[in-house]
Amino acid sequence: MVMPLRLALTLTSAAVLAVIAACASDTSTGPRAIRSAASFDQSPSSNTLPSGERHFGQVSVEPAYNDQTGSLVYLLTPEKATFPSKANAHATAPLYLVEYPQGSTVGTLNCMGVPGNCPDHDLAVATAATSIMPSVYGTNPNVLPGHDHLVAPPASGGDFNVAWEVVEVLFTSKAAANTHLTTEADVENAVAHGKAIKVDLGFAFNCSVVPATVYWKGTPVG
Repeated sequence: MVMPLRLALTLTSAAVLAVIAACASDTSTGPRAIRSAASFDQSPSSNTLPSGERHFGQVSVEPAYNDQTGSLVYLLTPEKATFPSKANAHATAPLYLVEYPQGSTVGTLNCMGVPGNCPDHDLAVATAATSIMPSVYGTNPNVLPGHDHLVAPPASGGDFNVAWEVVEVLFTSKAAANTHLTTEADVENAVAHGKAIKVDLGFAFNCSVVPATVYWKGTPVG
């Protein structure tokens, strides 16, 4: 079940915008711009997991998981792009943002700390977690370790579209949060067994999926 954000939490407009700032609208992005998902995947290694946004020129790039395979992909956002997307609801796909509580043992996350190495949205999503599920996340968003992004790239066989809607995934217990969710199947299984909930933040936006080499070109932030 997806819990609409308005039923669980009222965020300020600024906070909501901060949530989606990591992947603002890029109207130039489309399925035809990318031939195959394979060249955008990078198998994760426990010793080399990337974390945090990197900037160069007028763009930022951050890591995410391919929600079909659990391998790594990278999302590029033009820094001056407008948002949110005005895509029809039928032309959107989910971006799962999985938030972890203090004490989780899963290790390195796509974005770490508050305000950490994804400072344009770390605090907003952490605040949502502590407000919606204080029994698991506590009441201080600044102590949360971070979160992951899960998306289906083009040609992956998953639910891909030009516009992605942010769905925050929150655990229902600290024990459940010791399982690292890196695929859509992981998320659905956790929800089905009452170990997590999904909270639709109510915004669609566009991002480009780019090769790992683009990410490593940038300067780390945060």
